[in-house]
Amino acid sequence: MIDLRAPLADSDVRRLKAGDEVVLRGVVYAARDMAHKRLCAAIDHGQELPIDLEGAIVYFVGPTPARPGSVIGAAGPTTSSRMDPFSPKLIAHGLRATMGKGYRSDEVRRALREHGAVHLATLGGAGALLSQHIIGAEIVAYEDLGTEAIRRLEVVDFPAVVAYDAAGGSVYDMIRDRSGV
Repeated sequence: MIDLRAPLADSDVRRLKAGDEVVLRGVVYAARDMAHKRLCAAIDHGQELPIDLEGAIVYFVGPTPARPGSVIGAAGPTTSSRMDPFSPKLIAHGLRATMGKGYRSDEVRRALREHGAVHLATLGGAGALLSQHIIGAEIVAYEDLGTEAIRRLEVVDFPAVVAYDAAGGSVYDMIRDRSGV
């Protein structure tokens, strides 16, 4: 198990290999489709971003409302490919890790290699369990988007697997090669 502290340094990212199990500590940003679209529009218009992407991890999640006494509701990953149209631009602007579930496009994989970033996968269907690793949550941008607003999450021992590494490795390719499918 590799302990990673966010924001990530380039050396943190480059040592990771597809299949590595990691636990995250520090600040992770929660953002989904509409927030990604707005971030990219801001970049296109030369506007300042509401979050610092340098070394950042973005988790593709739209958490449910927090129950009384909880920091956040269920916080399971959404399908990563939904962010594929936006991820290369954000990676080029310093984003060092994305996290969700499922495959990424060839264009995203190229951006990961070109800019030294990784994609992490975490457990789909385990939102209640994953929320136990989130000890702080606050909306920091695009509050009008509701569940899709950008949130600053403080995480401890948040489990993930390196699905795509900065050298082009893929845990999905490894599984396919082993199974012969």
